[in-house]
Amino acid sequence: MQSVDVAIVGGGMVGLAVACGLQCSGLRVAVLEQSLPQALAADAPPALRVSAINAGSEKLLTRLDVWSAIVAQRASCYHGMEVWDKDSFGRIAFDDRSMGYSHLGHIVENAVIHHALWQKAERSSDVTLMAPAELQQVVWGENEAFLTLKDGNMLTARLVVGADGANSWLRSKADIPLTFWDYRHHALVATVRTEEPHEAVARQSFHGDGILAFLPLSDPHLCSIVWSLSPQEAERMQQADDAEFNQKLNIAFDNRLGLCKVESERQVYPLTGRYARQFAAHRLALVGDAAHTIHPLAGQGVNLGFMDAAELIEELRRLHTQGKDIGQHFYLRRYERSRKHSAALMLAGMQGFRELFAGENPAKKLLRDLGLALADTLPGVKPQLIRQAMGLNDLPEWLR
Repeated sequence: MQSVDVAIVGGGMVGLAVACGLQCSGLRVAVLEQSLPQALAADAPPALRVSAINAGSEKLLTRLDVWSAIVAQRASCYHGMEVWDKDSFGRIAFDDRSMGYSHLGHIVENAVIHHALWQKAERSSDVTLMAPAELQQVVWGENEAFLTLKDGNMLTARLVVGADGANSWLRSKADIPLTFWDYRHHALVATVRTEEPHEAVARQSFHGDGILAFLPLSDPHLCSIVWSLSPQEAERMQQADDAEFNQKLNIAFDNRLGLCKVESERQVYPLTGRYARQFAAHRLALVGDAAHTIHPLAGQGVNLGFMDAAELIEELRRLHTQGKDIGQHFYLRRYERSRKHSAALMLAGMQGFRELFAGENPAKKLLRDLGLALADTLPGVKPQLIRQAMGLNDLPEWLR
C-alpha cells in the first residue's frame, strides 16, 4: 500500500495545476488519471476545445513555471474584445492599450495547457503520476482516506482532491448535494476560416436564439467558434452541409469578418450549470468542474477552476507549514468559503446575463442595448468590467 499526503483524483488541467503548485512544499502528491494524455503535433490543425486564459490564470501558470512552454507551443494573444446585440445599437468594445495593459488574455487549446502541466508534474520528484488508474472504492477514515484502484492497488492519503470533472464520482461518494440547472442550450464548437483578419480581437454576438463567440487563433484568418444554441438548432447546425452552415453562421455574425467558412468537424455538447453545496468535507476538497460548471458565454469556466487550484495550493502550503492536519474539514473551510463565494457570484452573473440576452422581447432588447451602450460610455465602468474579466479581482495573496 502506497501512502501519500495528497491524492488528486483527475489529471485534467485543474488537478495537474494543484499537483504542480504543491511541488517542493514537503507534501507527497499522487495524481490518478484514467487515460494517458496525447501530445499535440506541432503541425496539427487547432484542436476544437480551447480556453480563454485570463491574466489571473496566466499569473498562476507563470508561477507554476509552465507558461513559457505553453506560449512556445501555441497560444494566441488577444488585444481587444467586442460584444454586440444583433440588429440593434447595443455594443461595447475594449482594447488593452486604452486600459493600460499589454494584452487582455490568450486563446489556448486545452490540449496544449494540459500537456505542459503533465510534463511539469512528470519532472517533479514530489509528484507521482498514476495513469491509467481508476478508482473503485474510497473509505474516509478518521486520520486518512483509503483508496482502492480497479487494478487492486491501494493508496492512503491525508487529503483527497476531487478534480474528476462535472460528473464527479468522488463528489457523489461523499454524498455532497448538487444544485444544477439546464441552460437549455447546447454549445457547438468548430474552427472557422475568415475572409478578413481577426486582428487579435475576441468577438461575441447575441442573436435572438443564440450566442456566437469568435475566438482568435494564431493564424490571423482562423477563429475557434463557440455557438450556443437551442438543443434542436445545435443538432441541425451540426448535421447541416457546409454551405448551409456557413450561410447561417455569416448571418448570425453580421459578416463582421467577411465570408466565413467552417474548416473542421463540428462538435456539440450540452450546457448545464452546477454548484456543489460543499466544496470541502472530511479529507476531501473539490476543485474545478467537480465543484461548479458555468455557461461558456464569458469564457470563465477554466479560469474559475484555476483560481480554485491557486487558493487550495496556498491553503495547503500554509496548513502544512503550521503543522496542521491538511485533511480536517475545519481547516479546509477557509478554502471552501472563499471559492464558494467566487463561484456563486460568477454563476449568478452568468445566469442574469443569459436571461437578459435571451429572446427578442422588445422591452428586454431595449434594456440590454441601453445597458451595453451605457457600459461602453460611462466613465469608470469599463475598467471595472475588464479587471473582473481578467480575473484580477479574485487573486489569492501569493499571486498578487
